[in-house]
Amino acid sequence: MGQKRWKNRWRRLDNTAKIFPVIANENVSQVFRISVTLKEPVDPELLSRALEEILPEIRNFRVKMRRGLFWYYFEENDRIPQVKRENTYPCRFIDPHGNQRFLFRVTYYEKRINLEVFHALTDGLGAVNFLKCLIRQYLRLAAGVSEGMTQDDEKARNQEVFHVQDSYLEHGEDGKPRSYSSKPAYQLEGHYLPLGSGQVLHGYVPVSRLKTVCKQHGVSITKYLAAALIWAIWQEYLGGRSSRRAVVLNLPINLRAFFGSDTMANFFAVTMIGWLFRNPDIPFEVLLKKVSSQMDSKIDKDKLAESIAYNVSNEKKWYLRAIPLFLKVPALSLVFRLKDRAYTMTLSNIGPVHLMIGVSRRQPVKCAVCAYKDEMVITFTSVFADSRLQKQFFRKLKADGVPVRFEGNELSAAAKRDIYPRVRKVLIRRGGAEEKATRMAKQVGNTGMGAAKEIRDYVSGRRSWREELRRRLHI
Repeated sequence: MGQKRWKNRWRRLDNTAKIFPVIANENVSQVFRISVTLKEPVDPELLSRALEEILPEIRNFRVKMRRGLFWYYFEENDRIPQVKRENTYPCRFIDPHGNQRFLFRVTYYEKRINLEVFHALTDGLGAVNFLKCLIRQYLRLAAGVSEGMTQDDEKARNQEVFHVQDSYLEHGEDGKPRSYSSKPAYQLEGHYLPLGSGQVLHGYVPVSRLKTVCKQHGVSITKYLAAALIWAIWQEYLGGRSSRRAVVLNLPINLRAFFGSDTMANFFAVTMIGWLFRNPDIPFEVLLKKVSSQMDSKIDKDKLAESIAYNVSNEKKWYLRAIPLFLKVPALSLVFRLKDRAYTMTLSNIGPVHLMIGVSRRQPVKCAVCAYKDEMVITFTSVFADSRLQKQFFRKLKADGVPVRFEGNELSAAAKRDIYPRVRKVLIRRGGAEEKATRMAKQVGNTGMGAAKEIRDYVSGRRSWREELRRRLHI
């Protein structure tokens, strides 16, 4: 019985998740944030209690990252996560040896509750469902309901079962493998903020006015925003002139809507939408039609199935699976760099949920869209010291008749309200010596206790040597 329970304490990373532990560091965090703003200030004690109560039921988030011989893998984490007041910049790197070994963090500030997630754990939809569970339990505790569940609670809970199957493998045979383009796209350049800091700018626009503009052009809101962003990059960085490299947006696509999956592991694909500006006289209306046509042809089930098949086909090649992890790491890092240069920036929209995406010097600006009722929030995260692209983008919206109001932490562009804590900028010494020493101390501090516990488990029969080899040597 003990060995069977231990066998269920670990699982493989999904097909897409395998790349994130390889490339993530202080400079490329691969962390995203979703948040909820309440009507009253957050009670940190109730929030901690709510998190502690829901976590045992959500296996997908109750894990830590371990390094095997051939791949990283997840192992059940028995520790208790800590809820902290937000005191730093959003979407910072989540050190797998810190944070009680969890791959997510929950923070609060005034009336806002933030959930930041390392992308290897799940994608946007998985994070949304986790945050919904957390907020529901928090509100129950705040209302004094500590025991029992209503029928609505049970229904919501049943709809949010956290399955963690790898849907990439399930649908890997649905299409003919087709590789992604790695042709270099135009790259944004500018003066960088200190390592670890970042700029956030929210633009609030009325959905009704935006819909009116999109209706005049005969396109959806996402198509219009994508074209406006490409247009802004062309105007601001290329001066409206012809270019040798295309301006390309990376659009994440939720695959569950196309393939009927209910997994809460990663299940998304990316599609590239862009334009090579050979003709400097192209009007915005023509660019919008080109972008709309690309999205219609690329965001298609058959095309998405080709992407899944390509990713899965590489994972299934025995000679690639048999390569030890220490050799896979530099190879996968190189592949990621080649794919990463194929787009200029990311534009993401996961629905009526406020989203921020972590940025880095290799991915300096990203944009996320959230709409609720008649208000849309367009959020730019950036490591640039200026906000020239953001201003150009919103000038385009204003020129088309869409009013915008701003919030953020940028020094001049935003009407700053107390939506983020004041953060003292600290320059980190070159080479990351302080961070490396901290991680080494944490590893050394956990080594003796962990080894003693493992020996005890083997002697008592709770753990099996055979299962342990399968866990660490899975190919």
